[in-house]
Amino acid sequence: MLKIAAAISLLLITVSPAFAQYYLRGEVKDEKQNTLSNAKILLHSTRYVYYSGSSGSFGILSTRQNDSVTISLEGYQPVGVRLEAGKYQTIVLKMLYSSANLQRNRLVSFTRNMHPEDRNKRTITGETYSSLVENDFVSAKKYPETGCAIHTDKASYSNIRRFLGMNTQVPPDAVRIEELLNYFSFDYTPPPADSIFGFKSYLSDCPWNTQSRLLFLHASARKIDPDKIPPTNLVFLVDVSGSMDMPNRLPLLKSAFKLLVDNLREKDTVSIVVYGSTVGVWLTPTSGIEKDKIRRSIEELYPGGSTPGESGIRTAYRLAKSQYIKGGNNRVILATDGDFNVGQTSEEELEKMITQHQQSGIYLTCLGVGMGNYKDSKLEILAKKGNGNFAYLDNEKEAEKVLVKELTQTLYTVADDAFLNVWLNPAVIKEYRLIGFDNKVNALADSLSEVEGGEVGSGHSLLAMFELVPLSQSFDWGYAKDGLAKVFLSYKLPNDSVRRVTGYTAPVAYTEFMELPECYRFATSVSMFAGLLKNSPYMRNINWNDAAIMADESHNPQDAIQKEFISMIAKAKKIYGNKKKKKQSE
Repeated sequence: MLKIAAAISLLLITVSPAFAQYYLRGEVKDEKQNTLSNAKILLHSTRYVYYSGSSGSFGILSTRQNDSVTISLEGYQPVGVRLEAGKYQTIVLKMLYSSANLQRNRLVSFTRNMHPEDRNKRTITGETYSSLVENDFVSAKKYPETGCAIHTDKASYSNIRRFLGMNTQVPPDAVRIEELLNYFSFDYTPPPADSIFGFKSYLSDCPWNTQSRLLFLHASARKIDPDKIPPTNLVFLVDVSGSMDMPNRLPLLKSAFKLLVDNLREKDTVSIVVYGSTVGVWLTPTSGIEKDKIRRSIEELYPGGSTPGESGIRTAYRLAKSQYIKGGNNRVILATDGDFNVGQTSEEELEKMITQHQQSGIYLTCLGVGMGNYKDSKLEILAKKGNGNFAYLDNEKEAEKVLVKELTQTLYTVADDAFLNVWLNPAVIKEYRLIGFDNKVNALADSLSEVEGGEVGSGHSLLAMFELVPLSQSFDWGYAKDGLAKVFLSYKLPNDSVRRVTGYTAPVAYTEFMELPECYRFATSVSMFAGLLKNSPYMRNINWNDAAIMADESHNPQDAIQKEFISMIAKAKKIYGNKKKKKQSE
């Protein structure tokens, strides 16, 4: 017996080290000491793969007291390190140059050589809207070059309509003038057959300032031939958390997606990912011809649980990548009230995460719904960093507009990373101001900020407006040999890295305001409406009646959207007028 016991003891001494369990612990951070979640950790001894948690930390069981790992994360340089049991280690990943460039703050518009300290600082705070600084007048002689991003976002308009529909004032930072102008189709003119974009311009009077002139720059994008629309890989990413359990949230989204399904073709593929009480694939990739199956999956969605938006986004992108169609339209459609409360929840964290997917060739469309906890700023960041667009659905009619009537503009891209560079001729212009395209406060404060190009959908019509102060009040500007302005539109074709530039020279040709095409006078009323909502210092010489009269005189009676806009001005006049009277009586 003693011999047997001794043999067993010897065996245990020999074997136990092989089965010993050691705990390798640490955390993954970037160079700014921000924690990095979901970093891939390859354990070399077993070839098993682990991931860092939401706080960047990890814990790995190993049979070795010392083991080596390779840690990688999209957008960062992979690193190999040796881990030692009992020692908590911090591993720092360095960002790849291209990713570092992508994560800089981005400007919606810019004026070349102008530094932040050259601007008047006017900061408007808002809890759920990005704080904006309205563009000022700048000297054309000192700063002749300016520019702005081109995008198809229209969310601000329908969100404003919601506020007015509730008889309440609109947060000033919720008013983005360029998105209000995007909402309308202004005199679309097909570009030349060999071009992606076509241009036209008008110079006329400024209704709110007799000393100024208005310059309208109009760019129209090519429409995709319906017979040549590429196959589509769509992933519906649907927020089914508890906060979506209201009639104007999940039920509205279900109606919206079912409308979209009607336009799917056999060569299109649809998947559904949900996040709420669980995160997962609700509908595996399904051909667009199986409409009943897709509709049933949409109808069976139900709300409940927290809002792990981060995990949902990661899952949706993984699924989109697994079904990637080369040369096709690959897109995630995120539908939510934006109230992320699990995982990465801050705008900075979400921006960093979505930037890592920016070069994947997968676009992101964001559809916002709801009220109260609706997070406009988060969805705006996600859409812009995800090379996509952003709409707000306040009712089923708006859902039909975005996902049916304007489907090709919403889902099919003709140009990426598009922005305008405009040179305004200092020989005739003293000062100028870009109307709309207001920048976020933090982007202006960042010395590394760059203008952020946008996605342009099929048949999109962009209207940029400038308020100009001429060197001379005379309209005899014909001596300006170089024209009034030179426009350069820079863009890339979808899935192409080559940057292309197309140009246009705006002539010095004055048109009496009442002789302008009606759509440009109507666009002016939209700018006036927006300026009054923002309480813009540049619109102090006009009132709601001025905006209403101009809209009424220039609107198209056959256009239901333009007729609705006139009713919105009337609502705003009632709301803001009553507020003023109340203050005066107090």
